[in-house]
Amino acid sequence: MKLISTSKLALLCTAVCATMLAFTPNTKALTIGDGQELGFVDFGIPSGDSDRLTYVNHLVHMGLGTQDDADGQHYTRSNNDFGSLPNAVLGGLVNGTSTSINLGAVGTYTYLFAKYDGPNYGSEVWYVGNLSGVITIPATAGGYGLSGWTLFGTGGNGVPDGGTTAMLLGMAFGALGMARRFLKS
Repeated sequence: MKLISTSKLALLCTAVCATMLAFTPNTKALTIGDGQELGFVDFGIPSGDSDRLTYVNHLVHMGLGTQDDADGQHYTRSNNDFGSLPNAVLGGLVNGTSTSINLGAVGTYTYLFAKYDGPNYGSEVWYVGNLSGVITIPATAGGYGLSGWTLFGTGGNGVPDGGTTAMLLGMAFGALGMARRFLKS
C-alpha cells in the first residue's frame, strides 16, 4: 500500500474543506416589518391551514401599503413590492413551531405565515420565494410568543431542481477523480 505524502494530503484536505464551506447555506434572520414582510393579519383566528391560506392570499391581492377588513380579520399590506405574486396553495405546505426554518432551494416555498400567541397579537406573513437555506424568525412579537408557522408554496413543491442535482453529482465525481489522482501518485 502506497502512502500519500504529507503535502499532497494537506492539499487534498484543504480542497475538500473549501468545497464544503462554499456550499454551506447562509442563515437569514427575518424580523417584523423587514423587507421580506408581505403583511400583517390582526388577529389571524381561526388559524387552521385553510384559514391561513385565505389570509395569505388576501394579502397577496391587496395594494401596497393598504389596509382592509375581510374574513373577520384586519389586514395590513406592507409597502414591499415583490412584483406579480402567485396565489398560495395548500398542497405541499409545511407546519412547525421552531424559530429556525429550512426553506430548501430558492422557490420551493413562497410565503411564511407565523402566528404569535393566539388572540393577543396577530400573524405576520413574509414573502420567502426569493430565499433559500435556513432562515430564522422572531420567537416573540409584540411581547407574545410564537404559536406556530406555515410555509406555503404555489404548487409543484417537493421536486428538486434537476440542474442543482446534476451539478452536485458532477462535483462529487470531480472530487473523487481528484482524490484518485492524488492517491495514485
